Amino acid sequence: MVSIRELHQQLVGKQRSAVEIAQEALDRIQTLEPKLHSFLQVTADYALKQAAQVDARIAAGEEIGLLAGIPIGIKDNICTQGIPTTCASRILENFVPPYEATVTQKLMAAGTVMVGKTNLDEFAMGGSTETSAFQLTANPWDLSRVPGGSSGGSAAAVSAGECVVALGSDTGGSIRQPASFCGIVGLKPTYGLVSRYGLVAFASSLDQIGPFARSVEDAAILLGAIAGYDPKDSTSLKVDIPDYTQFLKPDLKGKKVGVIQETFGEGLSPDVEKAVRGAIDQLKDLGAEIVEISCPRFRYGIAAYYIIAPSEASANLARYDGVKYGKRVEDAENLMEMYTRTRAEGFGPEVKRRIMIGTYALSAGYYDAYYLKAQKVRTLIKRDFESAFGQVDVLVSPTAPTTAFKAGDKTADPLSMYLIDLMTIPVNLAGLPGMSLPCGFDKDGMPVGLQIIGNVLREDQVFQVAYAYEQATDWHKQAPKLV
Repeated sequence: MVSIRELHQQLVGKQRSAVEIAQEALDRIQTLEPKLHSFLQVTADYALKQAAQVDARIAAGEEIGLLAGIPIGIKDNICTQGIPTTCASRILENFVPPYEATVTQKLMAAGTVMVGKTNLDEFAMGGSTETSAFQLTANPWDLSRVPGGSSGGSAAAVSAGECVVALGSDTGGSIRQPASFCGIVGLKPTYGLVSRYGLVAFASSLDQIGPFARSVEDAAILLGAIAGYDPKDSTSLKVDIPDYTQFLKPDLKGKKVGVIQETFGEGLSPDVEKAVRGAIDQLKDLGAEIVEISCPRFRYGIAAYYIIAPSEASANLARYDGVKYGKRVEDAENLMEMYTRTRAEGFGPEVKRRIMIGTYALSAGYYDAYYLKAQKVRTLIKRDFESAFGQVDVLVSPTAPTTAFKAGDKTADPLSMYLIDLMTIPVNLAGLPGMSLPCGFDKDGMPVGLQIIGNVLREDQVFQVAYAYEQATDWHKQAPKLV
């Protein structure tokens, strides 16, 4: 797959037009979609119209930015005005947003070409994209395996070259884990760095939009375009956004890299451990000082998360009641029956499970025992990270304990599915930036991801370490052999 910078040079040098590039992406989608099912909707006419506008600007002698004419996929829980946004749920099957999310507005202004809306776990709840109400997305490296979740459609689309970059959302690992499973780069930014206006809420104190790309540089370019303060999002941070590409340096002299001890041990696949340990040795060869770090409360992250996230989901999803928008059963005899049947028919089993867990945790008599306690644990996890960043610049760990598993392997056992997010969840609880990038393959040829975690708003450190590692290895150049 060609990089953003290479495509930009081809456009500016008039070797290719934006319409040609868009058509090439659309042709590839048409070829691969019968096998992959990455997209819930392909927006061909819209993409070609956007591409034609970029060509018109070039013809008029205007200067274009790096992202102009670049094909992008958008996760289908990010609102696109006039284009259906379903969250892969029956309850929003026919929902067409009357407004545009801030991130897609920024991307339109930058001239990107949206080729479609990508599949996800219903309302972003899941780790394999199997809870989507509409289709099962396949992993481009092995079509019998899952692409990860919840942003599996975006990860599969970028990995398979159906688009150059894509947007996902990450609540407990939903960008980093599928990036790891699909052998690409995925970044969850610092909480509040990217506006959530127009992102359909799952757990408001954890959700964050971020980029998928084939290289660290492409991820840096895309983050630069979507980051920044937004008055429409009350959690948005008022900070200056640097040019993230200026931090892409090839050596790590003077950098301190902490290895989180608690992420190595029981449940970690030997192939994943081998690849990640190899990556840590590589960081050392690049001049980084490796420090063993203990984050003892890290292991309570999953328990705290599965109280906090469902509690927030229970509150956020109360709005889908069949009254204002979305699905409504037609033949209900009274209001209560309309509410209950709409929700019963509209939500899938995983979403119902999380709403029930959350409602229970927030109910009278249990609020203090569960929700309040989970928030206290969240604070302790944050303190572990603060103490770690007093000693090192970045932290590293495996992104996920295993590589991509076979579709259907974990659907009957929600707990084993939840444990896939063991390494990624604490990063969301603390609001930190985290990236997954390819660091090897297991014995079956499935990609392994290395997670790099930065302190609050230290994306610069994450990008520097990731870029130095990437340039010293060839993992990011490997692509699945689909056609």
